[in-house]
Amino acid sequence: MHDKLTETDIRKMQDEIDYRKTEVRTKALEDLKEARAQGDLSENFEYYAAKKFKNRNESRIRYLEKMIKTAQVIDDSSAEDEVGMNNTVTVEYQDDKSTQKLKIVTTVRADSLEGYITPESPIGKALMRRKVGDLVHIRTDNGYEYDLKIIALENTDDSGDVINSY
Repeated sequence: MHDKLTETDIRKMQDEIDYRKTEVRTKALEDLKEARAQGDLSENFEYYAAKKFKNRNESRIRYLEKMIKTAQVIDDSSAEDEVGMNNTVTVEYQDDKSTQKLKIVTTVRADSLEGYITPESPIGKALMRRKVGDLVHIRTDNGYEYDLKIIALENTDDSGDVINSY
């Protein structure tokens, strides 16, 4: 499966790769060199911590490079008056009239606890291409069903969003 990413996602990932290769990698190698110079490696906590940090950085670089290489680049444009990628939607749950703001994002920015949902999620799928005033029926994978109403739509972008760690 290829992750669906926007041009901004890919640019942010490439920026992180560049930063990790130039800044973080250099610091990690310096820390490792200093810790190794302390002598006996069998009980050298600093050496193992520096090595772990270096390895995590290299792992993150590989992960991001693979994400970019295998990504399916998607268009994040949508009609002004309908829910699309990167739009922030305010919904009202019909059972208790509570409201929530949700933002439709790619998988590398998803965080359901913060209201960042993907178009592949049950609620995201149901909201896509809908308009303010629409009543939307949601059915989750485990059979739970509920209705919500779209009460506001903001055409936002992904410039301030962060890429998830893993």
